[in-house]
Amino acid sequence: MSSIRLFVLGSLEAHGSMHGHQLRLLAEQEHIGLWTDFTVGGVYGAIKRLAADDLITDVRVEREGNYPERQVYAITPKGADALSAIRAQALREVVVRPDPFDLALARLDPVTLDGLAGTVRERLDVLRERLAAAERSWAAADPHLTVSERVVMRHTAARLAAEITWHEHLLVVVPDIITDEESRREAP
Repeated sequence: MSSIRLFVLGSLEAHGSMHGHQLRLLAEQEHIGLWTDFTVGGVYGAIKRLAADDLITDVRVEREGNYPERQVYAITPKGADALSAIRAQALREVVVRPDPFDLALARLDPVTLDGLAGTVRERLDVLRERLAAAERSWAAADPHLTVSERVVMRHTAARLAAEITWHEHLLVVVPDIITDEESRREAP
């Protein structure tokens, strides 16, 4: 399932024909980076792939003032069918992606064990700042959000809060992890 395809196709369906810059502005306006798995910068690559798959088509070229010419795209009937399938799949599937941190934690470098607690504290700081920044952005955007967008924003906050709770627990058990790692290295 591709979130960026869902965004581009859904935006064209909801708002009509748009050029890439308009889609980027919409993504920025909707704070896509806070609650999806793609960045605003990925929109142009997605447009090329969607056009190559005949899910969108170019309908005209626009030029405003001194800005460069921009290709305007519309969703095709094939794109509308794909959008319907992508939406249904996204609503049905539960996606919780593995964090590479977990594998690194399971395969610790014996030389850097003493720095593990510091690494976990740094990750906690990053997670707390992401949650705080997201909440500031959401507070500013709140008057402009739909009910479903508010629910989505809370989902992201809940996931960040869960990560913070898990990392706080990890920090408590770091001494046990280090003791276990050292004892296994010393074993014959």
